[in-house]
Amino acid sequence: MIRQNNENGSVNVSTSVYTDIVGNAATNCFGVKGMAARSVTDGVYHLLRKESLAKGVRVHFHEDDTISIDLHIMVDNGVNLGAVGTSIISEVRYVVTKCTGTQVRAVNVYIDSMMIG
Repeated sequence: MIRQNNENGSVNVSTSVYTDIVGNAATNCFGVKGMAARSVTDGVYHLLRKESLAKGVRVHFHEDDTISIDLHIMVDNGVNLGAVGTSIISEVRYVVTKCTGTQVRAVNVYIDSMMIG
């Protein structure tokens, strides 16, 4: 959780706010099929539903009030993986900073699977 102080008081931003913002920003990028999570039972990556996007996101808080973000995604078949990754990084940085005022130190995108068909 990050606390931001101003002349009117303070605002606490929880981890769930960041994971929801990041999940929505990432899934709105071209070529992204959705967020992915590894199943404990079979070890296979599964596509997450819209209400479970936060499971594919991990946020790390740093002492200098910046955050690092890890994203696990599934992409469509035939997309340029480098372009998709660059697009996600740019979009996530912009949306998180715009919505919360928090500086993003790093965005790490892990492409876990590709949807064929």
